[in-house]
Amino acid sequence: MAEPKQQERLMNVLDRISAIRADLAPTAGRIADFITANAADVVHMSVTEVAERTSSSEGSVVGLCQQLGARGFQQIKIALARDLVQPVQFIHEDLNPSDGLADVVSKIFGGGVQALQDTRNALDLAQLERAVTAIRAAKRVEVFGIGSAAPIAEDAMYRLLRIGLTARVSVDSHVMAITGSLCDPEVAVLTISHSGSTIETLTATKLAKEAGATTIAVTNFGRSPLLTHTDIVLHTLARETQFRTEAMTSRIAQLAVIDTLIAALALADYDRAVATIDKTFDVLSVKRV
Repeated sequence: MAEPKQQERLMNVLDRISAIRADLAPTAGRIADFITANAADVVHMSVTEVAERTSSSEGSVVGLCQQLGARGFQQIKIALARDLVQPVQFIHEDLNPSDGLADVVSKIFGGGVQALQDTRNALDLAQLERAVTAIRAAKRVEVFGIGSAAPIAEDAMYRLLRIGLTARVSVDSHVMAITGSLCDPEVAVLTISHSGSTIETLTATKLAKEAGATTIAVTNFGRSPLLTHTDIVLHTLARETQFRTEAMTSRIAQLAVIDTLIAALALADYDRAVATIDKTFDVLSVKRV
């Protein structure tokens, strides 16, 4: 898979800043706040000007840009300019008691569409290719997910089986911990976690990595404890709001990433995948009226 130019993929800079703001060091946080408050002006500023206005160094400005997924300040400027020329759509608005059904439909569907668009732009194709390579090389895939991530994990396991890969899913904290500890270097682990901070999945992924497994995470953009124990990261970019904590926006984004991963795996072993899909379709057809 050929990776596109970074500047073609980098979008939603202000959303990315918001996602990691709480974890930034004081200097990086000061730069992030300045960019957020002065986005239209930053487009026309140099890295030196931003450094001077934030009482920081050029290296600190570039360092923050790299944390946001860019190679440097120039790409952040290009991405900001592209974001700012698009009409602002308040589809991330929270629901409120005065909303009618039309408002609810608009906000729910709009949030889902936005989550898909943002996740497409946040997904790193180089990381996706690494995930495909790691799963193809593994003797089996262990999938971890708990709470709202459990249905996504179960779907991922089902989809992996349908294309001929050996996969198991763990959605119980005790089973996950045991499974993680029993991994080895021939195992690939796929962990689904929006926050990247759920203790159960953190523990299981950490145990798997310590046992030698290649660990892959599907998690929301930003720093999280899960990244410490993860070899390959497939980012989503979905925002949850007051009335939609554990919302479908995050799960829609996760499903899209899993769907993309499965399609890439199927294409990489096309003949086997098609043969397995045909075979399992025949098996499942007897269960339909």
